[in-house]
Amino acid sequence: MDRALIVGVNVTASKDLNKKKGSFDLAMDEMVSLVKACDMEPAGRVEQNMESPNTATYIGAGKVQEVCEMVRTLEADIVVFDNGLSPIQLRNLSRELDCPVMDRTTLILEIFSARARTREARLQVEVARLQYMLPRLVGLHDALSRQGGASGAMSNKGAGEKKLELDRRRLEQRLTSMRRELEDIAGERETQRKRRAEAGIPRVALVGYTNAGKSTIMNAMLTAYVGDEEKQVYEEDMLFATLDTTVRRITPPDRNAFLLSDTVGFISNLPHNLVKAFRSTLEEVREADLLIQVIDYSDENHMEHIRVTEDTLKELDAAKIPMIYVFNKADLCGMGEFAAVQGDDRLYMSAKSRSGIDTLLTLIAGKLSERYRDCEFVIPYRRGDIVSYLNDNAVVHRVEYREDGVYMDANVSYIDAARYTDFILLP
Repeated sequence: MDRALIVGVNVTASKDLNKKKGSFDLAMDEMVSLVKACDMEPAGRVEQNMESPNTATYIGAGKVQEVCEMVRTLEADIVVFDNGLSPIQLRNLSRELDCPVMDRTTLILEIFSARARTREARLQVEVARLQYMLPRLVGLHDALSRQGGASGAMSNKGAGEKKLELDRRRLEQRLTSMRRELEDIAGERETQRKRRAEAGIPRVALVGYTNAGKSTIMNAMLTAYVGDEEKQVYEEDMLFATLDTTVRRITPPDRNAFLLSDTVGFISNLPHNLVKAFRSTLEEVREADLLIQVIDYSDENHMEHIRVTEDTLKELDAAKIPMIYVFNKADLCGMGEFAAVQGDDRLYMSAKSRSGIDTLLTLIAGKLSERYRDCEFVIPYRRGDIVSYLNDNAVVHRVEYREDGVYMDANVSYIDAARYTDFILLP
């Protein structure tokens, strides 16, 4: 396992130093978790306060020597910066420190690349990586300054073309190809979303900071109300354990069914290219009827996590969707009653111990209740398909078999009520 030395620079005016110290400490603590998530061992950390970064090496010359000595003393294999570095800074630092150097964005991209499981997730991560590399080709390595030879291929525009231009064109061609494939996948997702919307089943999305417990809540719901272990999603106590959006149908007894989505977690300073690349996947969030923001209540910085999540939701145009705040891992905070509800949109619970799942379901049902109405139907016997549909997709209170058809007293969505309005008994 590689050992990583973490370097962070608090870039701020001296008068604002104390004000920004808290967020800087949070970012540095988060970098330790990111390094571990990238299967590296944190060897130590170096911090510096500066009013403006050094153009050549980001950190000052004296700090470069200090980091160089720490690399040797701690036997670090790589140096990871919490800040974004330019290609020139990366090259200069690698030479001065005589070891590989990585910035925050590259580290997150590495984690996403390792965790992506589906074809769509892998494409999204690769698109984000190439978009990050493309404007940074100049200065990445000395070999880019040599001339490209005349190969006769149409993609090589002649003997005088620089290798830099060839590399840029190859990246642009790969980006174009992958974007087309992602558009096809996004089209398939849109078709699936339209079918679900036509079915009238409400959509609920789990959102929140990474490693807050979204997948654990999803699995707790599946265990309690579905009972199919094959539909369980991957969960692990680590940052970005889940990258792929998963949708599962939750059918509680005596309540209306809904679709529950588990989405990729957010993090502070999430690279914009990643948000943009995962936008098609995160459409599940934008199209949701209700959001469940999962918060790690045991984390002392959970209020900052809420702010980051809500800022990201604004970027996704999903800030106005109704929301329930779930303060998870309450058992780690010494709370005697994990499922204590405060108001109609807040819940303290422990998803791991399954404490509070029933209370969460009650909150969800309450928020979605306005989408339903009680109706009485008389359905002709020849339309057994409608009877079967309502049994599967509505809460049926009473059934009678009459001479003119099947009488059903049910709580149905407004979409289904409009769909089968010809069979509704008028008051």
